[in-house]
Amino acid sequence: MRFIFRLITPTLVFMRFIVLFLLALAPSLLSAQLLPEFSLPSVEPSAHMKFLAADELQGRMTGEHGNNVAARYIATQFQRYGVKPLTPNYFQPIPFIRRLPPKMLSLTLGKRTIASEDLLLLTGDSVWISAPVVFVGFGIVDSIGGRDDYNGIDARGKIVVAQVGTSEEDTPRMLFGAFEQKQEVAKAKGALALIELYRFPFPFAQLKRFFGEVRLAIDDSTERTSSFPHLLLNDSEAEFRTLVRSKKKLSGVLQTDGYAVQKVISNNVIGMIEGTDSKLKEEFVLLSAHYDHIGTSATPNSTDSIYNGARDNAMGTTSLLCAARVFSESPPKRSLLLLACTGEEVGLLGSKYYAEHPLVPLHKTVFNLNVDGAGYNDTSIVTIIGLERTTAKQDILEACKVFGLTAVDDPAPEQNLFERSDNVSFARKGVPAPTFSPGFRAFDEAIKKFYHQTTDQADENFDFAYLHRFAKAFIHTARRIADNPTPPRWKSGDKYEPIGKKLYGK
Repeated sequence: MRFIFRLITPTLVFMRFIVLFLLALAPSLLSAQLLPEFSLPSVEPSAHMKFLAADELQGRMTGEHGNNVAARYIATQFQRYGVKPLTPNYFQPIPFIRRLPPKMLSLTLGKRTIASEDLLLLTGDSVWISAPVVFVGFGIVDSIGGRDDYNGIDARGKIVVAQVGTSEEDTPRMLFGAFEQKQEVAKAKGALALIELYRFPFPFAQLKRFFGEVRLAIDDSTERTSSFPHLLLNDSEAEFRTLVRSKKKLSGVLQTDGYAVQKVISNNVIGMIEGTDSKLKEEFVLLSAHYDHIGTSATPNSTDSIYNGARDNAMGTTSLLCAARVFSESPPKRSLLLLACTGEEVGLLGSKYYAEHPLVPLHKTVFNLNVDGAGYNDTSIVTIIGLERTTAKQDILEACKVFGLTAVDDPAPEQNLFERSDNVSFARKGVPAPTFSPGFRAFDEAIKKFYHQTTDQADENFDFAYLHRFAKAFIHTARRIADNPTPPRWKSGDKYEPIGKKLYGK
């Protein structure tokens, strides 16, 4: 017995040491495991979501009152959580111009009065013109190539009619690219107005929806609307081409109240959380989400007229706000930029503006984790648009697994989603930038039921439990990337790898 005791005693002492060692580590191990769960009360994402997607915000259209209320709410939450402002009030103001389509547009050629649905005003102020009409082919003048469609034609004081595009084999790119050139030629020739006869496979009605709606642009000298009247006339049957070519003398009357242009301001909302590592805190991970949506319907149905935008993108903005709270209490090693973008739905304008006017140099921004999506049809996954394109893949996979979610790559490449969200504004500058999206297996009817529809609300059809897990997975993904000693990069061969190397000097 004594012999056995002597043999066992050292073993017992060693085991006791191990037990005590593990007990000493237990609090930190437990904290590491429970930190994502512990740091995000379930009421937090629900409250943010219900406010941002409320009817009172009227769909958060860029430049409108509901959008401004959302921006103020986000800034207030940043302040509440202790996020450091980079501007006095967290706002990065963006000057926009809003172009409003004409309320009245009429055209008469000879004895023919054109139906309003067959007319589209591209540019022009309020005018009333009665003048002779001349046909100038495609209306192209190319001194280098020796082409002059105005040869022998006096366009001064006349309404000029031209074929759309540049030749019989036009592509859509050539079609739209020729608009400005042809307008400048007509003005230089002394014309009073330019009418292009539209005959192209792309439906005229869709063209009108694209060009003829209220449009926003960043207010700079290149975006201002020309005062010269320039119209498209739907001529799918070539009847007006026949008319203007067959009549030696033809008069026309054009009347419109023109485009109205308003100046508006909308804000990106941005703050910073300083990292804890003395070296890595000089690098930044940019967390972004757009908070704008598409406003209200111009032709409301009998039940609803508000595009609440719960899934797109109050869900992403909520995740960003939850990240602000968690990281303010427990910062990662790298510093974080928290960017709520305006203007995404009208052309990624907020993120484009920040990428051109960054408040922290872009070469210090090592990664952008954008959060945005059209909706979900599988709550067991998250969909990462660009999962395979950066070296952050493993961190993303492991972080999502903590919450029982599988990260999958883009299942609908035909939708070109990588180029349709704010991440691409930073990718084009070289910053590795995938988008963290709600889980979907296909861009199917379950997605289309809510995507840009008045049904996209924070109501009984919305899965708040999934929102909670989704937000935690987003936060934990950001933490892993921000704590990783090696900054993420584009994978070899990616289209943005060369510009990334140029940005980071490698």
